[in-house]
Amino acid sequence: MSFRLVMEGDVPTMLGLDEDPWAAPDMVVLPLPYELTTSYGQGTADGPMACLEASAQVELHDVLLNEDLPAGLTIRTERPWSSDAGSLLEQLDAIEGYVRPWASGDVFPLVLGGEHGILPPVLAAMREHATLEGDLGRLTVVQLDAHADLRSDLDGERWSHACAASRALDLGVGRLIQIGIRAHSLEEEERIRSDDRIDTFYARDVLSPCGGAAHWARLVEALRAIQGPVHLTIDIDGLDGTLVPATGTPVPGGLTYWHAYEAIEAVFAAPAATVISADVNEICRQEGSPLTQFTAAMLATKVLGAHVHARREGRWAASADSTPGPRKPLVCGTFSGFR
Repeated sequence: MSFRLVMEGDVPTMLGLDEDPWAAPDMVVLPLPYELTTSYGQGTADGPMACLEASAQVELHDVLLNEDLPAGLTIRTERPWSSDAGSLLEQLDAIEGYVRPWASGDVFPLVLGGEHGILPPVLAAMREHATLEGDLGRLTVVQLDAHADLRSDLDGERWSHACAASRALDLGVGRLIQIGIRAHSLEEEERIRSDDRIDTFYARDVLSPCGGAAHWARLVEALRAIQGPVHLTIDIDGLDGTLVPATGTPVPGGLTYWHAYEAIEAVFAAPAATVISADVNEICRQEGSPLTQFTAAMLATKVLGAHVHARREGRWAASADSTPGPRKPLVCGTFSGFR
């Protein structure tokens, strides 16, 4: 059974584990309470803390590992991101700068959000990763989500959470695999049809009473066939709304927990791929029940366990620079000058 040790300022640690602040981490958890463009439910700014608090009640055992997390590795929970920047684009620059020190390839970063608008700056920071060599065209993004997030804008805002995947592609991401999509516009469906970088597995297909198993098997096969570096982004509304009722935009007809679980394992098990980073986002604190934040904590824990297993099987190689922490300051942000 884990125990809870709070960090300075009463910030809970991931899984309630005792953390040595001087030890070089193998995995870092980055709380990112960003909420500027939500369009329906509110509360994602408090989501990372709610997830960390709930994680203290998650069992540490992962069946892939045959031992409890952290399974001989070191996890560090960083202090939450914050910024007093005056504009949305400057806020995105600040997010990029917060993630960038952990993006070179020596540490596995897991970001907890926060609205899905965090995705573009997180990916911009990951250009620093040794496997990418500054080129996001090498990267595959696997997106679990209810929404396609491929709008050109929402109510005139190009950096809305509803545009996160579209802006990621604008940054140069080479491939996007979407899972569980069931709420999208005509514009987004046309983008899916016309952009050969996008493969979308709709919830109506993978969960169909007739033929759903065959669609799901094709999805798992596609995940295991990925080659090269991968970022895994999990919007928790990709799960059915009964599991995450407090997320900003819960949608019925979504993935079960076990669908998400198998998808995570399949991505990390792809023999020719390396998952270099991940995020779990759109978390909100559910009042009266811990179900939403606990579900998010379970998914985050599964990501960490799958990463440890991938390390053991040789699908992770630390970069030559094995010193974690800040190295390259953010001199010129990607977003304040974005065109």
